[in-house]
Amino acid sequence: MTNPHRRCTRPAPGRLVIWGGAALVLLYIGILLFATYDPALLGQLWFLPGIGALAAVIANTSGTGGGVVFVPVFNALREHGVMTLDPLRVTAASMAIQSFGMTIGGLRWTDRLLHQPVLARSAKEAGVRPRDYAMVICAVLALALPAMWAMQRLTMVDGHLILLGYKIFSIFLGLALIITTWTINNNRPERARLEKVDIAILMLIAIPGGALNALFSVGIGELVALYLFIRHYPVLLCTGTACVISSVSALVGSVWHIQAGTMPWEIVLLAAPGAVLGAFLARPIALWLGARRLKTLDGTWIVLSAVYLIMLNWVR
Repeated sequence: MTNPHRRCTRPAPGRLVIWGGAALVLLYIGILLFATYDPALLGQLWFLPGIGALAAVIANTSGTGGGVVFVPVFNALREHGVMTLDPLRVTAASMAIQSFGMTIGGLRWTDRLLHQPVLARSAKEAGVRPRDYAMVICAVLALALPAMWAMQRLTMVDGHLILLGYKIFSIFLGLALIITTWTINNNRPERARLEKVDIAILMLIAIPGGALNALFSVGIGELVALYLFIRHYPVLLCTGTACVISSVSALVGSVWHIQAGTMPWEIVLLAAPGAVLGAFLARPIALWLGARRLKTLDGTWIVLSAVYLIMLNWVR
């Protein structure tokens, strides 16, 4: 007879990451064998693995976008006549790179969820219920993916105006995160259970977030992470769910770009391995920083990167 009290078996620590990593290796081999790319151009883009690693560390440490790291790189490639990428191809490249980096990052955080350390009762940090983790991911993706699909098929969209509004909004969210981290959330214990009102708000965020993802390859993960951080949930819930949501969104969104022929495979082939490495290193860096420093750096990064992109588009 089976024991009714036996717990459901879980993968051994790290096994989830190994399985996911093996799948990504097969995907990468498939790109090498079947994608169309210029081998001569790969030599001119030798520095992209390092850029991919840096962007992935930022993205998977905080759960927010690291794509802005590539903006000056793409500008430099255009100015030096190496490679000219229109906004659609920039979005395609970013989505494909995130498909590798955010997937490893999401698996690393999910592995942490399944093997959480025992916390002291007096600790201000809270554990995360797998049910809450899954609920955030499923609720957001249920609305974000259809919104992304719809936006990818629209043609008459003023991307510069939308980016400006989104980044101004991001600045306010980033500042709100820094302020709440050092004021009302400074000495409060983290929320241990997901509240219904937060699920409702996340579902509202999911629709514009999914549309933004289609335009810029960032949006939904960043909004989810910032909102949950401000609401003072554990880093594991905030960053982990944001990484998984970004991963699924990037994988699904990349399909449209592949079908449309807008994928710059040279950039993907070089940046993706670096993104995997950076994503693998991100989780221990985030845990080492601790919740308060991580939230402060996260908010600061959002504000500074948003200001940079606004100034860049203003100059244009």
